[in-house]
Amino acid sequence: MLLTFVASALAVLPPLIPREVLFGNPDRSLPKLAPDATKLAWLAPDKEGVLNVWISSDGIRDARSVTNETHRPIRWYDWGDSNHILYLQDNDGDEIDHLFSVDLTSGNIRDLTPFRGVRAQNILTDPQQPRSVLVALNLRDRHAFDMYRVNLETGAVTMEAQNPGDVLTWSIDNDFVIRAATAFDGKTGETLIRVRAGVDKPWRNLIAMPFERALFAGQVVGGSLIAGFDPDGKHLLIHSAMGSDKGRIVRIDCTTGEERGVVAEDAHSDVANFGGDDVPGVVLNPKTHALEAVKFDDGNPHWLFLDPLLKDDFERVGREVSGFPALLSRARDDTKWVLGIENSAAPFSYYLYERKLRKITPLFSESDALQDATLAPKKTMTIRARDGLSLVSYLSLPQGVEAKNLPLVLLVHGGPWFRDTATFEPEVQLLVNRGYAVLQVNYRGSTGFGLKFLNAGTRQWGLGTQEDLYDAVQWTVDQGIADPKRVASMGWSGGGFATLRALEMRPDLFRCGVDGVGPGEVATLLRSFPNYWANIMTRWRRRAGDADHDPAWNEKISPLYHVNDIRAPLLIGQGQNDPRVTIKNTDAMVAALRKAQRDVVYVVYPDEGHGFARPENNLDFYGRVEEFLAKHLGGRAQPWQTIPGSTADMR
Repeated sequence: MLLTFVASALAVLPPLIPREVLFGNPDRSLPKLAPDATKLAWLAPDKEGVLNVWISSDGIRDARSVTNETHRPIRWYDWGDSNHILYLQDNDGDEIDHLFSVDLTSGNIRDLTPFRGVRAQNILTDPQQPRSVLVALNLRDRHAFDMYRVNLETGAVTMEAQNPGDVLTWSIDNDFVIRAATAFDGKTGETLIRVRAGVDKPWRNLIAMPFERALFAGQVVGGSLIAGFDPDGKHLLIHSAMGSDKGRIVRIDCTTGEERGVVAEDAHSDVANFGGDDVPGVVLNPKTHALEAVKFDDGNPHWLFLDPLLKDDFERVGREVSGFPALLSRARDDTKWVLGIENSAAPFSYYLYERKLRKITPLFSESDALQDATLAPKKTMTIRARDGLSLVSYLSLPQGVEAKNLPLVLLVHGGPWFRDTATFEPEVQLLVNRGYAVLQVNYRGSTGFGLKFLNAGTRQWGLGTQEDLYDAVQWTVDQGIADPKRVASMGWSGGGFATLRALEMRPDLFRCGVDGVGPGEVATLLRSFPNYWANIMTRWRRRAGDADHDPAWNEKISPLYHVNDIRAPLLIGQGQNDPRVTIKNTDAMVAALRKAQRDVVYVVYPDEGHGFARPENNLDFYGRVEEFLAKHLGGRAQPWQTIPGSTADMR
């Protein structure tokens, strides 16, 4: 009966989407305008298939690569000024990024931070101050990041602000001077907003947020709670939940620390993407520094506009383009924008918008090959946990078949203080295309849903967070969507940890598991973190439990000590150079599984870290994932073979 169902389902599923289309290089991605709007930059593969930075005058004519990375793709870049491109690169996933600069006139590439073992982060630029860049380095002290000003022409490095040991990130005023910082007190657990009146003035604490009242500044390592200074320079705009359950933008008097009003808030979610990525959650005017828009995400992203002209422009874009628009870059004079359009069922696409003409011009999609593919939208839903907590979740379903009795992949986000969103994910599309329903759950402790939800995850990592996942899976079973005998768990990092716990805690529910760089032992995880994480270890211990000092707690939540309870097969992927979940941690987990005679496939990539950056390695690993899931759940699989250029090492 099962074989008959599978055969008929496979007959009406859309054609297989090749893995190369989903996990190979994008055609082009992340376009950004030069400050003077004379050039456009983007990421694209060179002739050797490595993502590098390209530029041209209009995105078409005279396109040329201006960087020459030969092994690992460039993941982050930006304009320094209109004649310099900045980018970060580490060494095979060790996360010790260096900051490089490309002189577009001479073609010279310079390592601006040529210090062995020193990491560059917190990169700040200002289109109105084009001659220098600000970068945080743990040069003086490997545990703390001071802020340095680097001259783009000469490469001269000058300290701008010294870290007393607790600063996570630095922030600039409207004159491109470091005058604010987000800090974390490792003894009290307080998050501090710190300011100074000028570069030669003393620092003082402006705001102290108790541990249970503080939002996450960014994700795991650091991040900022500071949006910027008001145009008057006398008030600071910060992301705060001091007067509310949800994170909102409030105006703070820089002299007294008093709150002078709520600038932007949403009843259902915190400010989204705060702390920085390529789609920031706040939009500041490049000339006036005024706050113009704030992003919120209660399951579906939306903008709150403070500037009516910006709102009018976005509405104009929305009438011509389908999807959620984000402002990726804008010219110094604000006459031209580059917009990125997000859609859960389409690859990212990019547009040039000319404000005076109100003209929208398509630039490119990240994947032309996916334009005609049948892709699945994420359905946003709220699932109730056993204690009544609301879990914002996403369900993606195979197209062309009835959503009934399907094999299910529970795809768990990492962090654990992170979240899933309604954005396009190649991993989701691969699974759906192969015939699996995909469930993503924002379990308790996930960020973005307020303090109550965040604090509900305290000391529940691997416990209540797991029960949320099981309750969500049970919901799909009760709805008739998922076949209870064909459920897998899969995830990276914290999602890999959740997968190990799932197979141990609920062997009755999970048929198999895929773990990417997930920790088998929490004590080893905490002891292995890079030394520049030292100050935030208080956060980890208070949120996740003091596993490296409490053997009983460590044993309670670490999968390493419960391998005898695991019955289902496992596929485990690991980066040799992972500085967070070290290979020592994963080796120990695999050894314990094999000692207990459990079914485990273990593949290590010697040139990767915490997650896989090289497309050759992703293609290899997901080929193995397809075969593994097809074997144990019965979905489809594109034939897999050795991938040229992959460094996969079976152990």
